[in-house]
Amino acid sequence: MANIFSLEGKTAVVLGGTSGIGRTLSLGLAEAGADVIASARRQEHVDQTAAEIERHGRQTLRLRSDVRNRASLKELLAASLERFAKVDILINCAGIIKREPTLTMPEEDWSDVLDTNLAGTLRACQIFGKHMLERGYGRIVNIASLNSFVALNEVAAYAASKAGVVSLTRSLAVEWSRRGVTVNAIAPGVFRTALNADLLDNSPRGQELLTRTPMGRFGRLEELVGAAVYLCSDAASFVTGQTLIVDGGFLASGVNQ
Repeated sequence: MANIFSLEGKTAVVLGGTSGIGRTLSLGLAEAGADVIASARRQEHVDQTAAEIERHGRQTLRLRSDVRNRASLKELLAASLERFAKVDILINCAGIIKREPTLTMPEEDWSDVLDTNLAGTLRACQIFGKHMLERGYGRIVNIASLNSFVALNEVAAYAASKAGVVSLTRSLAVEWSRRGVTVNAIAPGVFRTALNADLLDNSPRGQELLTRTPMGRFGRLEELVGAAVYLCSDAASFVTGQTLIVDGGFLASGVNQ
């Protein structure tokens, strides 16, 4: 039974795959047996993550991409096919967040968040999905958020984009599943990263997020790997259009004390 979770022989592309959640998932897929192309905008981060993938004994490419730039995604697909002949798995991790009062949020900031998080996911799904549909096989995993389901103060654009990611995931699953391509999402709860550690540990907002999490702690990034490996593996062959929530009980929470 353990073999149904293996990713041996699979090729994965992880967009936004060189920092935070994306980097952790890139290395997790490599540990599960996949060759992994972790791509993002900064070449130095791409190079560092590629070296770690290779230390796991897997093959990779050192290629930059930007989900706001359709041409860069097409170039990434073409290079991946030239090297590996196929892409079996796509994970969409690229994203940005801007905290601002919605009343005064500049429209260009709103557009930037939506263009990266939602339209960027669509672009990647269209470009890599076309290849997968032609092959009759693919696993796409999008990264959603708690904000897909509940509002957090002053991040309306991010919430709208991530609610859209869940809806897009369902729509693509309906359109593509008969042709061998499953489309699912993961909604992480509150996970400590290098970027948010100070906020989580030293602010009232962080304390509230902790109080709202029944497990009484923040997530560790490696605790997302199992969900990703599952959705990318044969174990999830009849799972599509779903959002797997990994949140320590946050969305189940009412009163915790």
